[in-house]
Amino acid sequence: MTERKGINKNIVLTGLIIGLFFSAMEQTIVGTAMPTIIGELQGFSIMAWVTTAYLITSTVIVPIVGKLSDLYGRRYLYLIGTIVFTIGSGLCATATTMEQLILYRALQGLGGGMVMPLSQTIIGDIFTAEQRAKWQGVFGGIFGLSSVIGPFIGGFLVDAISWHWIFLINVPFGLLSAIFIFTGMRRELVARQDKVYIDYAGIAALVPFLVLLLLGLSLGGDKFAWNSATSYWLFGGSALLLIAFLLIEARAKEPILDLSLFRNRVFSAANGLGFLLGFAMFGAIIFVPLFMQGILGVSPTKAGSTMTPMMIALIVASIIGGRLLLKIRYRGVLASGMIIAAVGFYLISRMSIDTSQFIAYFNMIILGLGMGLVMPTLMIAVQNEFPKSQLGTVTSAATFFRSIGGTIGVTIFTAIMNHRLQSNVADATAAAQNDPALSAAVTAMQKNPDVDLFSILIRPELLQKIGLPAELQSKIISLIQAAWTNAFSMVFLSGLIFVAIGVIVALLIGKGRIKSDKEKQEAVPANAVRE
Repeated sequence: MTERKGINKNIVLTGLIIGLFFSAMEQTIVGTAMPTIIGELQGFSIMAWVTTAYLITSTVIVPIVGKLSDLYGRRYLYLIGTIVFTIGSGLCATATTMEQLILYRALQGLGGGMVMPLSQTIIGDIFTAEQRAKWQGVFGGIFGLSSVIGPFIGGFLVDAISWHWIFLINVPFGLLSAIFIFTGMRRELVARQDKVYIDYAGIAALVPFLVLLLLGLSLGGDKFAWNSATSYWLFGGSALLLIAFLLIEARAKEPILDLSLFRNRVFSAANGLGFLLGFAMFGAIIFVPLFMQGILGVSPTKAGSTMTPMMIALIVASIIGGRLLLKIRYRGVLASGMIIAAVGFYLISRMSIDTSQFIAYFNMIILGLGMGLVMPTLMIAVQNEFPKSQLGTVTSAATFFRSIGGTIGVTIFTAIMNHRLQSNVADATAAAQNDPALSAAVTAMQKNPDVDLFSILIRPELLQKIGLPAELQSKIISLIQAAWTNAFSMVFLSGLIFVAIGVIVALLIGKGRIKSDKEKQEAVPANAVRE
């Protein structure tokens, strides 16, 4: 790859890889340090906002920056995003209160939410249709790799130096990424020359809609009940703003999300599948480390590393999937990936207390292979359906729908998990009435605020605090393990339904395949309905 028309692909790729790696890693690295951060900054009651603040701002900015990049170009927006992310990271390291950390994480999320979709958009700009398949697969692998390495790097930095360095590490690499992009892209690849119209009304409706929706999904069932007045206000307000946003977009000259794009079969099917991918897979797999630690009894470190085999499989499958797309149609790769993922979901749903760690890792590998085939293919399919003047909008849309799907999935599966767990414990408590001693022990456990169902699994010594004999402790642990295992299986069986729907959606994507740039120029208009 050599310099061509003001673009040095080697330098740009290096900058994009650095930026994507560290912005994606930031989503997983913080969790490892949270216990230490809470111990120093206090604020246990609001610790969820450290993650929620980043989630909200990084999701809200995605569709906006995608459209703006189509109007003004990618270069300066990427640089702005990198600088905002870097400044936010530096400020996070200086936080002396939990409130400050939350505010700085929101700023960091704005930058991260700009960098990730623009990285994939620039890939679509600087490479031909055939080359995108290879590089989008590589970038999908980098995204997976950052998710694997994040917790390990976070743990090392916290133990070896301090928690501040999980944020400070982004500063030099963020600046380096900005320098590479600034020097490697000495001109804009895509920028409108005519008069530009910014959809201010659409932005004014979109931002509060997403903020209210994400607040409701992130905090509902925890900070307030689902059937509370707060919940009704949040979800009711978001619904009204969504309606307003759609009405505005239907009439806007330059809509943030052009509704006519959904007339394209590939665009609609790919984003629908992206939503299901985020919903089922990212929503359910968060429970696997809990299962490994609570049911199979592995250490916290090993429980966290459970995701490593899955992510390695995801990286390999992402690269292979990009190559396969040069030979077969989108739906072949997507349907195969979703079927493999469905098998993984089923196998994981069958895990129990007797499952070996080897089998658990094998099941996660199967799931990773399925995810790896689907994730980059969705981006490649969407980008190859539209001209470069629309890549920012369609790439951001693909990122946005997957992100929203994951947020909703986490919320719904957490509700399923909690409801099933409470129901199982209630049934077991009722059955324990035949054993007065066990019944009294369960009642004593439930009345103790310092003892919860998951803590007992990883710290059985907590039962000694309420003076239970060893025999009753063993019975209670077995009871809770059975309740957790059943609830865990229910989560993955529920997720399997959405994965199965995803197989159908993958088949509905049509007969689309990668087309060369010459073929695309000779094809029908990009926004026409494709069969």
